[in-house]
Amino acid sequence: MKKRALVMAAALAWSGASFAQEVSDDVVKIAVLTDMSGTYSDLSGQGGVVAAEMAIADFGGKVLGKKIELISADHQNKADVAATKAREWFDAEKVDMIAGLVTSSVALAVQEVGKQKNRMTIVSGAGSSRITGEDCAPTGLHWTYDTYALAVGTGNAVVKEGGDTWFFLTADYAFGQSLENDVSNVVKAKGGKVLGSVRHPFPASDFSSYLLQAQASGAKVIGLANAGNDTMNAIKQANEFGIIDAGQQMAGLLVFITDVHSLGLETAKGLLLTTGFYWDFDDQNREWSKRFFEKHKAMPTMVHAGVYSSVLHYLKGIEKAGTDAADKVVVEMRNMPVDDFFGRGGKLREDGRMVHDMYLAEVKKPADSKSDWDYYNIKQVIPGDEAYRPMDKGGCPLVKK
Repeated sequence: MKKRALVMAAALAWSGASFAQEVSDDVVKIAVLTDMSGTYSDLSGQGGVVAAEMAIADFGGKVLGKKIELISADHQNKADVAATKAREWFDAEKVDMIAGLVTSSVALAVQEVGKQKNRMTIVSGAGSSRITGEDCAPTGLHWTYDTYALAVGTGNAVVKEGGDTWFFLTADYAFGQSLENDVSNVVKAKGGKVLGSVRHPFPASDFSSYLLQAQASGAKVIGLANAGNDTMNAIKQANEFGIIDAGQQMAGLLVFITDVHSLGLETAKGLLLTTGFYWDFDDQNREWSKRFFEKHKAMPTMVHAGVYSSVLHYLKGIEKAGTDAADKVVVEMRNMPVDDFFGRGGKLREDGRMVHDMYLAEVKKPADSKSDWDYYNIKQVIPGDEAYRPMDKGGCPLVKK
């Protein structure tokens, strides 16, 4: 009997050791694929790599006893470049998960490659609600924000304050189109009207003709369905043309703290925006953000915070699953709440959406700012279940009817 017990104990120990070794190629390899040099580089870029490095270090540098390796590349905001790099990483370099993925056309292309290769992709930079809608993927997650949440936050708030007629300046790719559509639906549902829209190339530098069309429309609100340098250029030129002084309101539908920093409070003051993170929201956010600032010399955007949170939760998923196999890791990630300064009890749905609170913010007047990066007044916390589209409304084929 004693001999049999020893044999069983040895077998259990061996099977446990074998389970613990279920890490492909004896390394967990994470890649950050992002815009390193273009219009979105400030809000994502190298800061996303820094955030991923911090997550790996905070986790301990190893998972299941195996080394965690991080690599990165610039996708140049081109879907074909990004898809080619993703295939190369998955096939030749044995990458297990790709994070970051600013620019919706890029995110959709890379998520499709991840679906084909059964590898994980976690989007923190792109916003199109299609990522968890008709184009959802079993191993694709959408972490930080989406166009639906931006519409619920900023669109709803602006209409409530009397901005009931809109004209859109829209970046002509998946993100801009999704944002215009989602905000339009909110405006109409609240009794407002959309008087027109014009699509501009991505990226763009001269917005004069588009702004003149918006001005001629007579709309109370010019909705900027774009981001990064496109948003900043449009706001700057609207100020130069006297459009804001003449009474029309600019609604920056996706504005990052790095945009406000570049624009300056005198230009950006009064802008309403929706964000998934603000560095000065509370002590938790301040502690992490100050560590980030020491490494990157700028305060983090919600994209940077989202990359950190997504990488950390991914590593927790591997630890819980006992393997880096994507289909098993994603199950464990869904079974655990997202427990960090960013997610605050967030949850992952079947469609890949990470549901967490969003924040409606107003940019401060210069006189109200006490220090560098002290830019927002948080006007409202929007609970995650209100901020994000109901799962059965997105058209994701993975969702059980």
